[in-house]
Amino acid sequence: MSGATLEAYLVSCMAERGETGRDIAVIIQRLAMAALEIRKLVGQGALNDTFHGLRESSNTDGDIQRELDVICDDLFLSCLQGAPVAYYASEELENPILLDPAARLAVAIDPLDGSSNIDTNVSIGTIFSILPALKNAEADATATFLQPGHRQLAAGFFIYGPQTALVLSLGKGTEIFIFSSRLGCFVQAYTSVAIPDRAHEFAINTSNYRHWDEAIRLYVDDCLAGAEGPRERDFNMRWNASLVTEAYRILVRGGIFLYPSDSRRGYSQGRLRLVYEANPIAFLIENASGAATDSVTRILDLEPESLHQRVPLVFGSRREVTRVARYHVDPAMIGERAPLFGKRGLFRA
Repeated sequence: MSGATLEAYLVSCMAERGETGRDIAVIIQRLAMAALEIRKLVGQGALNDTFHGLRESSNTDGDIQRELDVICDDLFLSCLQGAPVAYYASEELENPILLDPAARLAVAIDPLDGSSNIDTNVSIGTIFSILPALKNAEADATATFLQPGHRQLAAGFFIYGPQTALVLSLGKGTEIFIFSSRLGCFVQAYTSVAIPDRAHEFAINTSNYRHWDEAIRLYVDDCLAGAEGPRERDFNMRWNASLVTEAYRILVRGGIFLYPSDSRRGYSQGRLRLVYEANPIAFLIENASGAATDSVTRILDLEPESLHQRVPLVFGSRREVTRVARYHVDPAMIGERAPLFGKRGLFRA
C-alpha cells in the first residue's frame, strides 16, 4: 500500500475494527492536523516570539517549561476536543483531563519531545499513545494510563526535521508517512518497517560513562573495541539527545539506543517517561521486528506505578537488545568472554 495517504491507510486498516477502529482513525487524523500547526511554529525557529520563552513553572520532570512546550500541549488538547477521547494525559500536566465520559479511548502525549534541543536546530517531535479507557467502578482517569504498554491500541510519533514525518503502528506492523507539501497530506513512504537484526551503530551519551553500572560499561567497551575486540566488527556511535530522532534512525537503518539508569541523583530509575515515551516507542519498535527493554525486562510488560514514572530504556535491533540484557543477568555467559568457548561462543552476535 505504498504511496497511500494517511486517511486512505486508516480507512483500510480500521474498517475491520468497527467503531473502536473508526475512533482511533479520527484521533490520529486530529493529531496530524495539530502536528502540522506545530510544524509551522517549529519551522520559524528563533523568528517565533515563543522560541526562547521560558515559564516560571516546571513540568512534571522538574524542568522549567518552555513557552513552546505549553503552546504545543494546548494545541493537541484543543484538537482533541470533540474527538472520541475520554481522557487526555500529557507530560506537561500533573493530572489527566476528562474530555468525554462516554468515549472509549484515552491519549497520552509528549507534546514536544526534545524541545531542549530546539535552539540548535536538531529534529524534535511529538510522541503519542492510544489506550482503551477503563470504565469500571474502580477505575479513574489515572488508572487508565497505568495499564501495561502491551494494551496500547496504537502509538506513534511526529518528527519535525528535514521532512515532517509520522511513524505509526496500529498493532500490526510499523509504517512511516511523510508530509507532502504538494498534496497537503501525509503519504506513506515506508511500509512494514523491519529493523535489521544485526546492529552496526549504537547511541548512548558516553559522557556519563563513569556513572553507569558495570554491565553497560562492559557492553560499550566491547563495541568501542571494534574489529580487534570481542565483537570482531567496528561500530559507529550516534547521540542526538532527541528520542524521536534516535528512534527514526533505528527504524530506517537499524542500531541500538541506550538510556540506562545511572548513579547520578535523579537517574537511578532512568530518565525517560514510561507512559509518554518508553511505551509508545517500544510499541513501534516491537511492531518493526525490534525489541525494547528497561535493560532486562520487556518495556511493554511493565505496569506503571505512577503517571509520570521514569524508566531506563534500551531499544533497537532485537539481537543487540537481548545481548544487553545478558550483560546484566549473567555477563560470564557472553560466549566470547567465557573461557570454555573462547571465540566459538554459543552467544556470538
